[in-house]
Amino acid sequence: MAETLQSRRELTIEQIAAMTHAKPRAGDPLDRRIGNIAPLDTAVATDISFIDNSRYLDALAATRAGACFVGPRFEAAAPKGAVVLVTPQPYPAFVAVARALFPDALRPSSLFGVTGRSEDARVHPTARLEAGVTVDPFAVIGPDAEIGANTVIAPGAVIGPGVRIGRDCAIGANATIVHAMIGDRVIVHAGARIGLDGFGYLPSPKGHQKIPQTRRVIVQDDVEIGANSTIDRGSTRDTVIGEGSKIDNLVQIGHNTSIGRHCVLVSQTGISGSVKVGDYVMMGGQVGVADHFTIGDHAMLAARSGVITDVPAGARYNGWPAQPAREWLRGVMWLRRMARRGPKSEGDAPDGDDS
Repeated sequence: MAETLQSRRELTIEQIAAMTHAKPRAGDPLDRRIGNIAPLDTAVATDISFIDNSRYLDALAATRAGACFVGPRFEAAAPKGAVVLVTPQPYPAFVAVARALFPDALRPSSLFGVTGRSEDARVHPTARLEAGVTVDPFAVIGPDAEIGANTVIAPGAVIGPGVRIGRDCAIGANATIVHAMIGDRVIVHAGARIGLDGFGYLPSPKGHQKIPQTRRVIVQDDVEIGANSTIDRGSTRDTVIGEGSKIDNLVQIGHNTSIGRHCVLVSQTGISGSVKVGDYVMMGGQVGVADHFTIGDHAMLAARSGVITDVPAGARYNGWPAQPAREWLRGVMWLRRMARRGPKSEGDAPDGDDS
């Protein structure tokens, strides 16, 4: 049976307070040791938890956590048995402690528990692997591929000819990377497909003629790509994923598309070909973006938005077709009013006049 991840260290309350700049409640012990994280309702004396929403005040009152991050407005509601750490940002403080307790959870490691190259891996003689590369069983690394130091290639992963992968990366089980250049500290989760052909055909009376896909995928530093996501190689220009961007599971990115720096794309988002996405863009689940449009820097697209127009920088769009959030909300409210009024009667206002 699979076990939960175990912390390999403990932190005192004093260390946690120094790390997060949280203020311990007067009189609470600073030498208490914390070795795990947990939600309020299941935490025990060696766990730390947090609260940043009044919906969980009952759970806070009943918690058995050894320590808890709380916002100033919740301090009085915390139980006497827990060490209370007051901070205006409870959740970021909780995440900082989680990262300190579980550093191994920040980057996948070998699934087979090996170091170096497994005898059951297939590495072409012309491939170049730097020191500290781990290659799990049944991984395949093609001719002239280059793998940077301390990168992990999980079982069944396929690294195609001439692919470049940087240092301190993790390539998940059964992932496929071809026609690509990958930066440093990139995480590619299991089953992802990077650099395969984009969807390009020229319709004709005799059938659909395939358009050659001739360019690459460029993934810059510190990107994370979720399980079973696909990023197509470019047709006429490289497909690019900007540094620090985070891509959820089951995301599709089409050929020639450029994703900016530090974007967040949530599960089942689909981006068509030749789209330009700016920096710090956020897309909720199941967003769809039609081809050849531009999404400006810092734009936010709500879940299930259907984008068939350019989106200005900093804008918030909702709905299908996607539109500015305020316009979308006004439309929803108007429809609800009309639904409550029922069928149009003789005394109703003319079409387009809801006065």
